[in-house]
Amino acid sequence: MTAVVAESGASDRPSRGARRTFLRAAVRRPAAVGAVAPSSVGLAELLASVVPRSGGPVVVELGPGTGAVSAAIDRRLPEPGRHLAVEIDPGMCEYLRRTRPTLEVVPGDARQLAALLAERGVGRVDAVVSGLPWALFDPSTQESILGEVARLLAPAGAFTTFAYLHGMPLNTARRFRRTLAATFDEVVVSKTVWRNLPPAFGYVCRRPHPPG
Repeated sequence: MTAVVAESGASDRPSRGARRTFLRAAVRRPAAVGAVAPSSVGLAELLASVVPRSGGPVVVELGPGTGAVSAAIDRRLPEPGRHLAVEIDPGMCEYLRRTRPTLEVVPGDARQLAALLAERGVGRVDAVVSGLPWALFDPSTQESILGEVARLLAPAGAFTTFAYLHGMPLNTARRFRRTLAATFDEVVVSKTVWRNLPPAFGYVCRRPHPPG
């Protein structure tokens, strides 16, 4: 894995409403919210960098939370494109529908990603952008979600996600990197986004391995 993706210098402060919604979700589902704050603009732009700027791409966001990364995706997405956001927390879904009316909010579990998208007429996607808390998932859940992503991703598509810098030495982080490498032919590690809270880096993954 090599570090080639540049860090954005931007930073941001989430709105008061976004912070309240985020904290309520953390209290309701502590095992499903792995962050201490919404993603910074710099991290959001890094994750959204794989969104095609032309044509009519289909982009799926996993775990959009309060929409910090959703905004970066929408800034890149061309007019005919489609942006679907899969979120398991009802409060987050309600907040997203209220604050981002153009976003296709899909309530549900990312482990059933293919079925959730099939209900909406989607069988292939051009990019998957994930804000899921991988460190909180057991190996079976990680493999299940990544398997769904791999099956849906178009040949030229890409998958992005992130991890926190302080967690890199942990066994769970090393295991997740191995799972990414077992799922994708190319896994690129970005530079650190120091202005995120806490500092984070991204994974950019392409060309899923054939199943089996």
